[in-house]
Amino acid sequence: MFRNQYDTDVTTWSPAGRLFQVEYAMEAVKQGSAAIGLRSRSHVVLACVNKANNELSSHQKKIFKVDDHIGVAIAGLTADGRVLSRYMRSECINYSFTYEAPLPVGRLVVQLADKAQVCTQRSWKRPYGVGLLVAGLDESGAHLYYNCPSGNYFEYQAFAIGSRSQAAKTYLERKFETFVDSSRDDLVKHALIAIRETLQGETLKSSICTIAVVGVGEAFHILDQETVQQMINAFEIVAEDEPPAADPGTSAGEGGATAEGGAPAEEGAAPMEI
Repeated sequence: MFRNQYDTDVTTWSPAGRLFQVEYAMEAVKQGSAAIGLRSRSHVVLACVNKANNELSSHQKKIFKVDDHIGVAIAGLTADGRVLSRYMRSECINYSFTYEAPLPVGRLVVQLADKAQVCTQRSWKRPYGVGLLVAGLDESGAHLYYNCPSGNYFEYQAFAIGSRSQAAKTYLERKFETFVDSSRDDLVKHALIAIRETLQGETLKSSICTIAVVGVGEAFHILDQETVQQMINAFEIVAEDEPPAADPGTSAGEGGATAEGGAPAEEGAAPMEI
């Protein structure tokens, strides 16, 4: 994936009008473990896959609380995600101290995007190699944003990033129209199904995934493993009761095929996550 003299500096344009260092940072996001977000009118759910480097190590934290009304899930270089989450936390504290009100989600996302964009225009810096799904709730409702290493940001109803995320996207695209009016528990179940799509046949357990929720009357928090496992068990019972008419079974088959097709390029987590 080398581009000779055009990929040695983040400020060097290629003849085709591309910044390869920025594209490499975006590739790092694709190599990270999967992260998923989806929202309704009143709640936002974040989910991520916990992957340990080996059996003797613990997994790295992928979901961070920023404030009572904001949280982030990351995919890519975990160290960069930790630094950016700390920056977001600082901005929330400063805004709250100055205005005695919570920082609007959209404003924080713009500030984060501006910070990422500076790194694409300075020769002595490198782009952040991490993608962030920002979940939040403010006066205008529930929000889910994706912040890209290029400095771009987008608001989504549902989105997935990271390794083998295409299978999860396929499921989310099929179901996203129902998310707006979904309850909190339904959103969590959809998030768990989407996470399962990225595992390529591996059994879904609470030990390999993390779920976080923020919503009306509910501050941002990460669900404990027992609660997550209970929801996983409940979902499996429903799937067994309705095998012929269950769409998730069909989407699992299609999503699995998509993931297998894309597996060679995204096999495993990136070395930079170690």
